[in-house]
Amino acid sequence: MTANAIIARKRDGFALNPEEIQSLISAYVQGTIPDYQMSAWLMAVYLRGMDARETATLTQAFLDSGARLDLGDIPGRKIDKHSTGGVGDKVSLILAPLMAAVGVRVPMISGRSLGHTGGTLDKLEAIPGFRTDLSPQAFHDQVADLGVAMIGQTDDLVPADKKIYALRDSTATIDSIPLITASILSKKLAEDLDGLVMDIKCGRGAFMREMSQAEALAHSILRTAALHRLPAVAVITDMDQPLGYAVGNWLEVREVLQSLQGHGPEDLMQVTYALGAQMLQLAGYKGTAQQAMSQLQKAIISGAALQRFERMVAAQGGETRVLRDPGSYPGARLQQHFRAPRSGFVTEIDALRIGEAVIRLGGGRMTKADRIDPATGVILGKKRGDEVSKGEVLAIIHASQPAAASAALELVRKAFVIATQPAPLRRTILKIMRE
Repeated sequence: MTANAIIARKRDGFALNPEEIQSLISAYVQGTIPDYQMSAWLMAVYLRGMDARETATLTQAFLDSGARLDLGDIPGRKIDKHSTGGVGDKVSLILAPLMAAVGVRVPMISGRSLGHTGGTLDKLEAIPGFRTDLSPQAFHDQVADLGVAMIGQTDDLVPADKKIYALRDSTATIDSIPLITASILSKKLAEDLDGLVMDIKCGRGAFMREMSQAEALAHSILRTAALHRLPAVAVITDMDQPLGYAVGNWLEVREVLQSLQGHGPEDLMQVTYALGAQMLQLAGYKGTAQQAMSQLQKAIISGAALQRFERMVAAQGGETRVLRDPGSYPGARLQQHFRAPRSGFVTEIDALRIGEAVIRLGGGRMTKADRIDPATGVILGKKRGDEVSKGEVLAIIHASQPAAASAALELVRKAFVIATQPAPLRRTILKIMRE
C-alpha cells in the first residue's frame, strides 16, 4: 500500500495493520517518504488517535529502526525513570545516583529542554566538562561499574523517533498520546530495561494539563509497556507550580546538590522518594513503599547518594570542583528581585509562566538550535500556600541582559497570585497507577 493510501486510511479513522505502520516508518527512515507526507500522517494520528495494538506496533517500528543496547551481562535489575517534562523538574539528577547508591542499576537516556519544559541533559551540561555523548560501550561499562550513567539519545538508537520527534515539534503534534507513548517506550525498550517508572506531570506547566489527560497517557504507556513485557508503574505528579525553588540549569544543579546533602525542598523530595520507592520495588525490594522510602532517605543522610553523583560526574568528564564549591561557578551578571505587592497568601505560581520567563532569560530553548545560557533562571522565594508580607521577595531573576531581565520580570509578576485567604493545597503525588 502506498504512503498516500496509508495516510488516507488513518485520516478516515481506520485502524492501520502492523504491515502498514512498519512499512511507513521504515520508508521514512530510509528517506523514500518525504517530510510533508509524514507530517500529514502525524496530523491524522493526532486527530484520529490509535488503538492499543496500533500504538504497540508503532513503538516496535520505532524500536526496530536502529540499534539497541545490550546490558544483559550486567548483574542486577536495570530500572529507569522517565518524566513527561516540567518546570524545575530536576528529579532525575537526584534520583539516578540515589538509586545506584541503594543497589539499583539505572541506565538513563534523557532529553533536552523544548518549549517551557526543562531538559535533564541541559542541566547536566551546565556542569563544566560533563559529557552526555558516551559511546554504547562506555555507557555499558559505566552502568556496570557505578550503577548509573546519564546520556542523550545517539544517532543509532531509535532513529525513527529522533527524526519524527523533530517533525512533531514543527507540526503541532507533540501532545498526541499514542505518539508520546511510542516515543518514550521505544527509547526505554532500547535500553534493555527490567522495569520503568513514569513520572507523568499534570497541571499548567505540563503537556497534560488535566487529570483525565494524564490518566489517559498513563493507561496508554502502561498498556503498551505490558504488551512489550516491560514492567511499569505510572506516578502522576503535580506541575501547577514549579518543582522545588530553582528553575534554570545551573540553579537547578545547585538545588540538586542541596537535596543530596539532605536539604532538598519538600515537594521535590516527595516526588523523588515516591518515584524511587516504585523503582526499588520493581527491582525486587519486598518491603512496603514506606519502607523503601526509608531506605532512600538513609542513602541521602549517609552521603552515599551525593558520593555516587560526584563519581558519575567525574566519570563523564565533569568538573567536581564546582560541586564542592558551587560559589566558584560563574553566575549570571544581573539579579533582579520581585517583591510581594501586598500581604496575604500565595495561592498560585503559574509554572508555565515561570518556564516562559526562563526561556526569555536564555535558560531554555524554543527550537533545538537555540543556545542555552546555563547561569540564568529564576529562584522562587515562596511556594504555593506560604504567607507573605508586602515587600517580601517572591522571586529572584538571574539574568545576563537587562532587557531579558525586564521581560522575565513581567512574566514572573503574572505567575504569582496573592489572596487574602489561603487556597486548598494541591497534593504533590496525585495518583499511582499500574496496568
